[in-house]
Amino acid sequence: MAKLVLVYSLVVLGLALACNAATYTVGDSSGWDISTDLGTWAENNKFVVGDSLSFLYSSSHSLEEVKKEDFDSCNTTNVIRTFTNGNTTVPLTEPGTRYFVCGNQLHCLGGMKLQVNVADNQAKSPIGAPQSQPGVTVTQPSSKRNNPASVVPSSAGSVYEGRDCIVMAFLGFVATMFWAVQL
Repeated sequence: MAKLVLVYSLVVLGLALACNAATYTVGDSSGWDISTDLGTWAENNKFVVGDSLSFLYSSSHSLEEVKKEDFDSCNTTNVIRTFTNGNTTVPLTEPGTRYFVCGNQLHCLGGMKLQVNVADNQAKSPIGAPQSQPGVTVTQPSSKRNNPASVVPSSAGSVYEGRDCIVMAFLGFVATMFWAVQL
């Protein structure tokens, strides 16, 4: 019984440590598309190490990670990484600025590019401080026919942060204890 409690305590602790990470759907319901105001979308979200960006796009687009100078000039010949599968998840593993552009230079010049500022994970608000939830802004879906899908989840997803995360972990622990006592 003591070993079971120890194992479940470690699982709950691991959950509590990991549940601050969020997955952001780039552009929310409009996705990675030329009609999406990606600059405003990025400004309305706060990204930290451990979060992920989910890019959903049609076959007429691609995703390329580039350096700042290539981002500024929409240079699509000197890329760091290229993705073309239409559903790309990019983990944000370290603090700093990341730059993404559409591989079609005309789309990039039309504004289909994204600058993401990633803060260190310690920059999160302390427990008990007011926190904003990712994806609170409601955006209207794109009217373009190549919109990835109208059922694309918003950036909010099911993310627990701060005190909510600890409460969920504690409730899981209590439920586990009741279950273990009944065995």
